Amino acid sequence: MPSTLYLIPTPIAENAEHTLPLYVVEIVQKLDVFIVERAKTARHFVKSLEPEKAIQEMTFTEIGQHSSQEEAEQTFKEAVSVGKDIGLLSEAGCPGVADPGALIVALAHKMGIKVVPLVGPSSLLLALMSSGMNGQRFTFHGYLSPKRPELAKELRQLENLSRQHDQTQLFIETPYRAQMVLEVALQSLQPDTVFGIAQDLTGMAEFNRALEIAAWRKLTLKPLEKLPAVFLLYKPRR
Repeated sequence: MPSTLYLIPTPIAENAEHTLPLYVVEIVQKLDVFIVERAKTARHFVKSLEPEKAIQEMTFTEIGQHSSQEEAEQTFKEAVSVGKDIGLLSEAGCPGVADPGALIVALAHKMGIKVVPLVGPSSLLLALMSSGMNGQRFTFHGYLSPKRPELAKELRQLENLSRQHDQTQLFIETPYRAQMVLEVALQSLQPDTVFGIAQDLTGMAEFNRALEIAAWRKLTLKPLEKLPAVFLLYKPRR
């Protein structure tokens, strides 16, 4: 039988395996070759789903910032050569979206291998769905600058893009810079720009709110938790 590449979603919050559909669990249980963003967390996730084979009998090859793309491609090609199915795992959420696994998906298409995306949690889509912003037109920018002056400039650029194209603008940030992003946004954006923060979606510490900058400035807020965050902004046309 020809191989299939399964794009396997993983929970985006701790202890949130309940957010995965049953059919995803059943597929993962039968696989023994995985290409992953981080092997340690991937093994922990797969083991929690009680797979048919022992973890020691499985292959986990990393593809990421500190890993070799060539090694991941070789693992993929070897599995395909013997008709094995392969699972692609992101560190959290959906593989191929803000994730280095897109390289393996592209390789699968070039080789004529069937690609099957599985349903599961995506922090970007969940944040957009719950923001009340424009869900017809939106753009994701990944990470913005970690430096305050450059970040302020980039936020104003996104604000202009949002107004010009009637688009919601999304970006992400590491846990320890989330509070800084909020502070710079409150200082830099115009009062009627809608700004959203989504942290730990589906988790116990979930924080999810979208307000105009003017409304944010009136609130007395405790510092944001050091958790991964999706930020959104939308500048309405007036």
